[in-house]
Amino acid sequence: MAVYKLFPTADATIYSGYSTMNTGLDEILEASSNYKTSQLQVNGTNPQASRFLIKFNQAEIQSLFSSNIKAASWQANLRCFVANSTGLSNTTTLNINALAEDWAMGTGKFLDSPETANGVSWVYKSYSGSNPWTTSGFASGTTASFNLVKNPDSSGGGVWYTASQASQSFTYYSDLDVNTNITSIVTNWSSSAFQNYGVIIRQSSSQEFIDNILGSVTLQFFSRDTHTIYPPQLEIKWNDFSYNTGSLSTLTTLPATVLIANNPGTFYSSSINVFRVNARPTYPVRVWQTASVYTDNYALPTASFYAIKDLDTDEYVIDYDTTYTKLSCDSTGNYFILYMNGLEPERYYKILIQSTIGNSTIVFDEENIFKVVNG
Repeated sequence: MAVYKLFPTADATIYSGYSTMNTGLDEILEASSNYKTSQLQVNGTNPQASRFLIKFNQAEIQSLFSSNIKAASWQANLRCFVANSTGLSNTTTLNINALAEDWAMGTGKFLDSPETANGVSWVYKSYSGSNPWTTSGFASGTTASFNLVKNPDSSGGGVWYTASQASQSFTYYSDLDVNTNITSIVTNWSSSAFQNYGVIIRQSSSQEFIDNILGSVTLQFFSRDTHTIYPPQLEIKWNDFSYNTGSLSTLTTLPATVLIANNPGTFYSSSINVFRVNARPTYPVRVWQTASVYTDNYALPTASFYAIKDLDTDEYVIDYDTTYTKLSCDSTGNYFILYMNGLEPERYYKILIQSTIGNSTIVFDEENIFKVVNG
């Protein structure tokens, strides 16, 4: 099983209320609906909206599909990690679409003074004053969305493909991290059906440009420039499961000892490592033989999975997945492949193994720790 993470090459938030402001280097990405009483009002209101854009490297995606993803079963998820939320009481939906026009990230931050205008904004795709977003006469299969009745300055805000829209809904008590299946979007990128200009994330049309201050909802997420372990990610998982135990016996009883081999302890961020999983009964049955029974390796049952935790935060960076983190097996024993590029460098990580043996599901935590370093 394999999990591969891509980090953004560019991201930025665009604000209808600051229509030429660039935020390419801001630490926060924001998809919000706001009611601004201090600005010019139209029909008694002046609602504003913000959307954010994220771009991933197309060459890396194409290389991944041509070299690694041979299986029919794969999935791509967009992941963004919440930094702050306000006003969330009823259900709020974020829509995700593939962008249909290219854009430049820029070097601005929110409310720079003077305003930075050298990259994407609500009105412009690149430097302000030139190259505006299309606002009419859209190409087939593309569209935009703005509300000139409630906000006459809202034209702009990105152009996106109408096909393959993904969405995720949030309530007050739900997990506010974005973890949305965008497999159909990535399929269109990999097949070149869409040009890869990244994705746009926005609140649903019924919630943007809200004309009631009580309905304003702010959802903020960490950006690629946040200097934390929570940048946005495109997580691609595929099923390369293979299970052939050869002459190995399958472990069927507890207690058991499960250890990780092929772990030198330090990996470069560009490394790909095959971790071997050695399993045996903790108290083997005594038999007459010339070799130690403690050196016999066993195969874990097929319902066995790996997970990776950040050692400092104790958070799963790769969680157990019954399809995509399943342990493979050959005549030597169980194993899994880990791509270190998806782990933040200069941090320590722990490997956990979960297996269902007999009628018990148990997690083996033997302090199997490694570090990823830049390189």
